[in-house]
Amino acid sequence: MAEPIEVLVFGSAIIDFICYTPRLPKPGETLHGNSFQTGFGGKGANQCVAAARQGSRTALVAKLGADSFGGDYLRQLIAEGVNVGHVQQLEGQTTGVAQIAVSDGGENNIIIVVGANNSLSCSDVTKAKTLFEEAKVLVCQLETPVPATEAALKAFQGVSILNAAPAMENTPQKLLQLASIFCVNETEAALMTRMPSIDSVEEAKDAVRKLVGMGANTVIITLGKLGAVLGDSKMSVDNYQHVPAPEVAPESVVDTTGAGDAFIGALAHNIARHPQGEMAEHVAAACIVASQSVQLPGTQASFPRCA
Repeated sequence: MAEPIEVLVFGSAIIDFICYTPRLPKPGETLHGNSFQTGFGGKGANQCVAAARQGSRTALVAKLGADSFGGDYLRQLIAEGVNVGHVQQLEGQTTGVAQIAVSDGGENNIIIVVGANNSLSCSDVTKAKTLFEEAKVLVCQLETPVPATEAALKAFQGVSILNAAPAMENTPQKLLQLASIFCVNETEAALMTRMPSIDSVEEAKDAVRKLVGMGANTVIITLGKLGAVLGDSKMSVDNYQHVPAPEVAPESVVDTTGAGDAFIGALAHNIARHPQGEMAEHVAAACIVASQSVQLPGTQASFPRCA
């Protein structure tokens, strides 16, 4: 009998088309790039693969197109050891795609066409009932329809993580309240809290306070090289914690595209494997994995495997 799933991901699967260029183009500008590659992405699948590479037994609930990209993606997920019993290829739909530009300095910009991902629905939660009952951690994002994400969070009884990306300026309060852990980066947090920007640990703590005030339970804001800040509804602001990230030399940073997803996948893995651990310990472990991922090109290709 197969061992139960530890990390269940309900979300997106997207093919990445990645152009590497000396710098990001200005509006209306055409640049010569250095190289091009295709990769497997989408926040849902990325986070699932990141958790799988850390050693978790994972499953993905997602939609692909009935095209060559979808077939390739399905085979890739199987090769990564992901349970794909609820990854469906849809006739008449295209697999989601992302056009990504990455500069020599590791900065990126991304355009997404979600395609089949828009067909993920509340009924998919019901169809995956067994997985929802056995998994220890559920991970969701906002690249798929919000009603389906809300249904997934409602149905799950374990620890749920909502990575609220792409950010919504008016995030439904229900989403904040339903998720055990609400995780965003500094840019997303600034948009949601209507802060001009978040450039320091203190500003991040203020954003955590505001997100808790909006209904979130536990909030984690990732800050890139500064690490992450966390707090919850039971803490005073003075007790919010800053977890520093390992230092990575600027010349070692190759591609930051998948760092956030590496963080979420590692966070889910550590919570599933060490449920009695302190949240700050889980966040520190996730920061280590994210810092390793930025030193390699690509998205899923950059995710480290557990030794």
